Amino acid sequence: MRSPEPSERAVTGVLLAVLAALVSLTGCGTSGTANPSAAPADLSKVTLKVGDQKGGSQALLKAAGLLADVPYKIEWSTFTSGPPLLEAASAGAIDVGAVGNTPPIFSAAANGKISVVSAAQGSVAGDALLVPADSPLRSVPELRGKTIGVAKGSSAHGQILLNLAKTGMSTKDVKISFLQPADAYGAFKQHRIDAWAVWDPYTAQARLEANARVLADGTGIANGYTFQVAGKSALGDAGRDAAIRDYVVRIARAERWSDTHREQWAQAWAAETGLAPQVTLAATQEGPDLPVPLDDAVVGSEQELADAFTGDKDLPGKIDFSRFVDRRYAADLATARG
Repeated sequence: MRSPEPSERAVTGVLLAVLAALVSLTGCGTSGTANPSAAPADLSKVTLKVGDQKGGSQALLKAAGLLADVPYKIEWSTFTSGPPLLEAASAGAIDVGAVGNTPPIFSAAANGKISVVSAAQGSVAGDALLVPADSPLRSVPELRGKTIGVAKGSSAHGQILLNLAKTGMSTKDVKISFLQPADAYGAFKQHRIDAWAVWDPYTAQARLEANARVLADGTGIANGYTFQVAGKSALGDAGRDAAIRDYVVRIARAERWSDTHREQWAQAWAAETGLAPQVTLAATQEGPDLPVPLDDAVVGSEQELADAFTGDKDLPGKIDFSRFVDRRYAADLATARG
């Protein structure tokens, strides 16, 4: 077979370069980026469906004054905890929403159609294992055989796992009662469960209004991460992708605002939720979530937590958490963090 002539080789080289460029623009991965040559989306025609928890993102953005100039429409849906929120995101019922460190792991285990797109980190003291004031329990090992209420797949579920593991126990050594926060609070006050694993502001509420005692919290074991998680169908749509980019930047700015306006945020939080101002103030004084880079350290920490759940046989097999991370907004978020 003859060798190509120089001119043929030049043409072939150009074609290969064009093909490579097309692949790079259409390909996707954990560090996906938007097509820079695409026309800017008309955000005035976009409706972003956002999942929220009571007193969560909507309240925070409103308090920080960051909802007045949103160039797209937001439809809010309220969920009791992170796992059902991510089920909705995976199904395309919502586009994006905020959750703690454990829900994305359980969604990944179910092969959910979701991607973590931004991260924040806060205090782990509010993620606590509570017992009634009159409980005889004084240490985690004494929970053996006892019933613990918790929302399945929540950050509090992860906190139970890690606190038990710290003492050489597993979730098989206790009785787990999967309850959403409102139901768990009622069961806790009526002594129908021996302990309750939950997060702020529920922790602060139980301590101040039900005289709950902290048996253990996430200090020294939990990573304190929270995430904005988007549905893959939303990320694949140019308009919603552009809206999510703007939205997560607003969230990062609002989180920074909450750190410098803790009392103001506590008052707004109380007004939005109906919680007593002293409850929200106690929660905010623990320290708000602050935006952090969605980097390899974050992904590695989440992988360790996922492996712990797999080892405890709470999940069916090993999960590659990096497959559920998309860093396309990294540059915008870096600017928002300042």
